[in-house]
Amino acid sequence: MSTAVSKDIKGSTLEAPVKPAQLHDLVHKIIARQPALDMHTHLYTPAFGTPVHNRTAKVDPDGLMLWGIEELVTYHYLVAEVYRVVPASVVPYEQFWRWPKSRQADHIWKHLFVENTPVSEACRGVLTTITRLGLDPNEKTLDNYRAFFAAMDPDEYIDKVMQLANVSGITMTNAVFDDNERRRWLANPRVAADSRFRAVLRIDPLLRNFPQAAAKLTEWGYATESELTPTTIDEVRRFLNDWLDRQSAIYCAVSLPPDFRYPANPADSVGQAGQTILEKAILPTCAQRKLPFAMMIGSNLRTQPALRDAGDTSGLADIASLARLCREFPENKFFVTMLARENQHELCVIARKFSNLMPFGCWWFLNNPSLITEMTRMRFELLGTTFIPQHSDARILDQLIYKWDHSRQVIAAVLEEMYLRILQTGRTVTHADIVRDVEKLLDGNFKAFLAQ
Repeated sequence: MSTAVSKDIKGSTLEAPVKPAQLHDLVHKIIARQPALDMHTHLYTPAFGTPVHNRTAKVDPDGLMLWGIEELVTYHYLVAEVYRVVPASVVPYEQFWRWPKSRQADHIWKHLFVENTPVSEACRGVLTTITRLGLDPNEKTLDNYRAFFAAMDPDEYIDKVMQLANVSGITMTNAVFDDNERRRWLANPRVAADSRFRAVLRIDPLLRNFPQAAAKLTEWGYATESELTPTTIDEVRRFLNDWLDRQSAIYCAVSLPPDFRYPANPADSVGQAGQTILEKAILPTCAQRKLPFAMMIGSNLRTQPALRDAGDTSGLADIASLARLCREFPENKFFVTMLARENQHELCVIARKFSNLMPFGCWWFLNNPSLITEMTRMRFELLGTTFIPQHSDARILDQLIYKWDHSRQVIAAVLEEMYLRILQTGRTVTHADIVRDVEKLLDGNFKAFLAQ
């Protein structure tokens, strides 16, 4: 039981039955006190470099550790939203991308936060973050925020953000096919030697564009061809093992389009080459090393290319393909999250059938309170406490604050509802029961699945 939440809360002892009138305060306090282990982010250690101006670190224009007000305000959620207010006929996309980030941030702040009421979840998240940092969310310009962040040391700021978010550990996403990131791993083998962070090997091109990936592997010294010969398969496995060792990665991950099928459909974007790599290289390597394979399914990339990262959309995925993978590869463990709301019920049903499947989080466009409520309630009703309710998916360090703050509020409200239903049957619930359940949801289920 977590020592962070095992202390008695006024009005309740650990083994005494909880009364209905006590539930609200008790559940919310226990969830607020329980540290969360964030199982999927796009955050980085300071050793990966930071493009943000600050008082101690050397500014690295291509640095991967993103933080501070300008990164927060120019996040792609808000880029897409500002074009709902100021259309491309007024500010052409090409013009926006030519602006320095400071001007982009001023433009977004003016049109989404000053001249319009910031009611969207993406806007509210920025306001929550600013407020939790002790700043005034009513500023008309970004000047005071810029001064605040310029005085920060990035390494110290990580500790501050983790404390405010009550996050005990951050799981990165490490894209080995990204030249910028790969170069940093090779230049500094200890780039991720930070006890606050754990690495995940991200390998999308192996499945989504194998000929391109094979050309890269050949360039890097692996004897691969676009044809999937036995030698090529062996070399892909050698590559995976080399990078899993280099990163000390705790699982492998890939983002897949809605048309992903298993077995492969010749018309889908992954196709037979992706299927062969999955069957003969990725899954055997993960099984041998007892590492989960995370599949994030349902992203349509660049539906609106002019918006760049803000131009992606979601689509309905095929649950039957997931079921086949779980059935045909029982030695493998699968973390799965899906982007379409319409897939969530089927995902829960499939998870009831396969213990090697762990649903996690409310990903991307689903990370809104109304949908988190719906999904979390559904998961409790179908899976009990055997799922991971949330991950931040944060790309900007500061986002940890609002994403966990907002999610804890929703998870607590739904869990309170579940306990009230139990009490109505005459079954008692104790303080200790709630502490145990919350620890599993925010920390224990992830660790247990890794250890299986």
